[in-house]
Amino acid sequence: MPILPLDVLESGASELGIELSERQLDLMDQFASLLIDANSRFNLTRITQPAEIVTGHYLDSLLYLWAIEIPQGAAVIDVGTGAGFPGVPIKIARPDLALTLVDSTAKKVRFLEEAVSELGLQGVSAIHARAEDLGRDKGHRERYDIVVTRALAELRILAELCVPLARVGGRVVASKGEEIDAELAAGRPMIGQLGGVVENTVRTHIPRADIPRRFVVIAKAKTTPEQFPRSYARMKHARRATARSDGGRGSER
Repeated sequence: MPILPLDVLESGASELGIELSERQLDLMDQFASLLIDANSRFNLTRITQPAEIVTGHYLDSLLYLWAIEIPQGAAVIDVGTGAGFPGVPIKIARPDLALTLVDSTAKKVRFLEEAVSELGLQGVSAIHARAEDLGRDKGHRERYDIVVTRALAELRILAELCVPLARVGGRVVASKGEEIDAELAAGRPMIGQLGGVVENTVRTHIPRADIPRRFVVIAKAKTTPEQFPRSYARMKHARRATARSDGGRGSER
């Protein structure tokens, strides 16, 4: 017996142009069951009610496949994946993708390793690491076609964590709230320094929920200079210094 309202998930995905098979719906349900069980033992997510998992996790994650066209067989990395969002639903919907899940919390990575094995997902790796360390690692720096992230950080910091991981010609896709104009304006200079350019912003909402989303799509136009990414402490210090110099007009979510 499914624990999720799969009819809501199926119809919501269909609104996004994504047709989920019975097998894919079953995998989504299995992953939710594993998540709820693990969450009862250690905190992974505040969203634990089945209906909210469908909207707040699954459909919110599938929005990425609507916001940007991801090439067949692309290498995708989910930075700050937490309990596996948006990466795992994207992988279930697009099994052709090679997915790397990254988080700095060991218990979340252990959960993901166990869940990926239990679900039998192929072409998925889970890494316990800080994004700024991974961005300096030659095995990951400028290796990915698509970098996705959800609720990671203010845009200037998010860009420094994510843009170094994208290959030249790749994309960073970040989900934000609706009001990001000030944050976007403040982030553009850093995005440019990193070799990126804001290609597009997309306004939308989560299907079956009145929750707005705005996607920021950053195209990687040239190689990121070697000095980036800096340590997270230096990023935060630079952000505070900039906020003071512009009278505090920058924003941080």
